[in-house]
Amino acid sequence: MKAKILIADKLHGDAVNELKKTAEVVTDYEITPEDLVKKIGEYDGVIVRSRSKITKEVIEAGTKLKVIARAGVGLDNVDVETAKSKKIEVYNAPESLTISVAELAIGLMIDVSRRISYADRKMRENKWEKKSCVGMELYGKTLGLIGFGRIGREVSLRAYAMGMKILTSDPAMTMEDAREYNAELVDVDQLLAKSDIISLHIPANEKTKGFMNKERLAKMKKTAFLVNTARGAVVDEKALVEALKTGVIKGAALDVFEKEPLEASELTTLDNVVLTPHIASGTEDAQRTAGMIVVEKMAAYLNK
Repeated sequence: MKAKILIADKLHGDAVNELKKTAEVVTDYEITPEDLVKKIGEYDGVIVRSRSKITKEVIEAGTKLKVIARAGVGLDNVDVETAKSKKIEVYNAPESLTISVAELAIGLMIDVSRRISYADRKMRENKWEKKSCVGMELYGKTLGLIGFGRIGREVSLRAYAMGMKILTSDPAMTMEDAREYNAELVDVDQLLAKSDIISLHIPANEKTKGFMNKERLAKMKKTAFLVNTARGAVVDEKALVEALKTGVIKGAALDVFEKEPLEASELTTLDNVVLTPHIASGTEDAQRTAGMIVVEKMAAYLNK
């Protein structure tokens, strides 16, 4: 008998079709948290992305569950400890979104340093404001990467190709690891003080919550920019708004936020910030890769 799998969030069609070769697949991309708890008991496995949460309550109601998969990098929305206590396998696809996220980080750096989004807004208001759109070249500038995992390393390679000097701070890295990707390993305070752009590539956890706080923002150059494509929780948004308004830093570009969707935030009123709605992984390429990776892992486990 084929395993029965629920796909609770939108998954790339190629991945859905691949899974159908080995399992009975039900797609319900609008399933509510309440219905997920009610219905999960019917399934051997479940696949989610970011929308659906596989909580302790869901796992305990999933009496037949053998495997949980998230088609994405982290497992923030899966109670991994409860799953492991029930001997349920948990998979994700950390390698799938690397290039897409790295490319967006570079794109945001160019956007905020050259005032592209700002210039576009002014043009749409029929305002020809060349003087207020004077920007900064990235060539010859210093990029500070806080976190040097898969994504940070890919950002480093691309930034180096544009002529930037790369600094990184990551307790898991060695000097040799950093040099392999054209970066210099330094402590956080050195990175904050020397970087013209700081890009965050750290996970969200108790240690990193509010990592970029008032004190660390104050250690940045007044001419520096902050870019975040990691997790919203690693930046203290209230402190960032104040830093942007008072000139503590020159600007910021954010793809992630403390609360998503972003609502009634003062960030949207500032001209020196670029905002995107958590689209770092939003490429056709990344979504297909993420879906195919978790489907293949799930199928291999269920059919062994």
